[in-house]
Amino acid sequence: MKESILFIKSKAFAIKIVYLYKYLVDEKREFILSKQLLRSGTSVGANIREARFAQSMPDFISKMSIALKEISETQYWLELLMETEYLGKAEAENMIEECTELTKMLHATVKTSKQNNK
Repeated sequence: MKESILFIKSKAFAIKIVYLYKYLVDEKREFILSKQLLRSGTSVGANIREARFAQSMPDFISKMSIALKEISETQYWLELLMETEYLGKAEAENMIEECTELTKMLHATVKTSKQNNK
């Protein structure tokens, strides 16, 4: 089965989050915010993957909506890490840009799914 572009991008994003988490723990000795980032950042792709096998359209919409919430939370942690100088501005902004792209894709998916479910 061919993977959706949303799943591919969210999985690639999760991989970057894992490496960023390792950097924050190993190099910056930051354990609290980085753990929150790891949880929310990897949850996005997990929920998208789970939606693939949704039992119904409302279940699909629910999973995608959870992914949308998780990407928003991830962006918050990235902004916080940047503003507290655990992450450099360029590095954080690159990741935040990816959050924005995933947010737009997820929002469009949820909106279209809700319209089609009427």
